[in-house]
This record gives sequence, C-alpha cells and structure tokens, in this order.
Amino acid sequence: MRNAVKVLQIGFTYIGTIVGAGFATGQEIIKFFTQYGRWGAFTILLATLLFIWLGTKMMLLAHDIGASSYEDLNRRLFGSRAGGWISLFTLVVLMGVNSVMLAGAGSVFMEHLGLHFQTGLWITLIGTYLLLHRGIQAILQLNSIVVPLMLILSLIIIGNTAGMPEAARFLTYTTDSSVGAAWMSPLMYTAFNLGMAQAVLVPIGSHTQNRKVLVWGGITGGIGVGFLLLAGHFALSAHMPGIVQFEIPMGHIANHLGPIVRLIYVALIFMEIFSTFVADVYGVALQIRQRIKIGPKLLSVILLLICYLTSQFGFSSLLSVLYPLFGLFSLVWVANLVLYRNEKPN
Repeated sequence: MRNAVKVLQIGFTYIGTIVGAGFATGQEIIKFFTQYGRWGAFTILLATLLFIWLGTKMMLLAHDIGASSYEDLNRRLFGSRAGGWISLFTLVVLMGVNSVMLAGAGSVFMEHLGLHFQTGLWITLIGTYLLLHRGIQAILQLNSIVVPLMLILSLIIIGNTAGMPEAARFLTYTTDSSVGAAWMSPLMYTAFNLGMAQAVLVPIGSHTQNRKVLVWGGITGGIGVGFLLLAGHFALSAHMPGIVQFEIPMGHIANHLGPIVRLIYVALIFMEIFSTFVADVYGVALQIRQRIKIGPKLLSVILLLICYLTSQFGFSSLLSVLYPLFGLFSLVWVANLVLYRNEKPN
C-alpha cells in the first residue's frame, strides 16, 4: 500500500512537472499537436511512449548514480567538462522560465480574480519559500493535490465535448501542415519538456530507494501526460480553427461550462504555475549548492529575489533567444539519454 501511494505521488509529480502553464492554457497542445489535425492523436501516442520510456530511464539513472542534482546526470551523459557547462545553461533557462511563470501568476490574480499583480507575485513567493524547506516530499504532496483535480477537469471537458456535433474532428480535421513536421513535433515536445523536467525528476530518482516504484511511477506519469494531451487535443479540435485566436484556448472552452468550472480552471492554472515554479526553484537550488557553499534558506531568498526582479522587467526577449537553443540542445540531450546504457546495479 505504501509503495502504491509512492508510485502515485511520483506519477502525479511527473505529470505536474510536464503540465506547466503553457500546457494548461492549451497553447502548447495546439502548437505541437492540434494544428496538425488528424495526425495529432497519433503523434500524442508517440509522445506518450517517449515520456514513459525516457522519463523512467532518467529517474533510474539518477537513482543508480546517486545524483545530487541534474548536474550529476549531465556530467554522466556528457562528461565532466561539457556536463558542467550544459548544467549552467540549463540553470539560466530555468531561471528565465521561472521569472516568466512568476509574472504569469501575477497576471492570473490580476486578470481573473481582480486583485493586484503584485499580490499574485508575493503569494507565490511566500508559498514557495515555505515549501522549499520541506524538500522533495512537499513537491510530491503538492502535485498529489493539483494533478488529480486537473484530471477531473479534463474528464468534465471530455464529457462536454463528446456531446458536440464536432466531437469527431480530432480524427478527421485536415490542415496544410506537412506530415514530416507533424511527426517531428512530438520528438521536439518530449525532448524540450524532459530537458526542463530533469530539475525535478533527478532528485525524485535519487531520493527513491525502490527501483520498481520509480518504474511504475514513470509509467503512471507518462500515461497521465498522454491522457491530458489527448483530452486537450480532443476538446480543442472540436473548436478548430477559430480557437487559435484566443490567448488561453482552454480557458475559452472552460468559460462555456459555467462559472464554477471556470473558477476551478483559473485556480488550477495558478496551481500548475505554482507547483512547477516550486519544483524548478528546488532543482536549481540543488545544483547551485553543489558549486557554492551557501545555506539553503539564504539561497532560497536570493533565487526568489532574482525571479521577482526579473518578473518586473520581463525576460521574454532573452527567452526568445534561449528557447530555440534549448530546444536544439534538448534533442542532443535526449539522444544521449537514449544511447546511454543504464545497467541495473547488482
């Protein structure tokens, strides 16, 4: 029973790490899958298999080498020198993403709850600071609350969409996009998200003693990500092509399900931002503490202060350069993960 709970916690945290704000709003699903019409459902199945295989392999490798942070994993995959530089690059990208997510949390409070932008920032920062010192267990528990709610909301959206005349469009909708681009998209999506998720999955792997728990946690998480992708694709396809004009496509769909569902959806968007923000800051802190001797509380304050300041001035222009580079790096990173022989220890 205890192992079953642990499997679910790992699976939910895996899902919560991948299902960030871009996923929850529907933008990522449209960009990587729905815009390719009927091919989207099949490429989601490919992405699901890759998430199961590679996410599990990453956690097992982190477990076997006793990785303290994702830097240890990168050094094993790329060698000591290259792995160190790659980890620094990952750190910069993660901090940039965290700044954007923090600003997104402020926007949720301002645009959907009628509160001040700064209120959202400070609630996120204070909540993150309090959770960081509880370690990986707090991240597991947080996602064990957020992800089941997201799964329930997805079931509600599926049920609503199934009654629409356009429900079958996810299998029939055609676009001018090339088939090659459609099948390349899940590879890019999986590689990019696993590259980002290493900050969370590596400490999960190293802190979990039972390898079988990691295997089943990876399988559960990969299937869960695939289900949420398919649910979002199913709903969004029924509203194509008009849905692409909305900044938050899934929010537009939720608005038609009544004020209660809309409020739940807004709360879940914030919780997804919050849970991913906490997990990423935790992973970055682990990596920095390997390089610099600094107290965890002081380091947390410094990292959160950096995120707060950059969220005020914007990080989008730098991310517009770093994101494509990180996407290309992620393909190389995943290729190394695929080729690495992760032998089970005696």
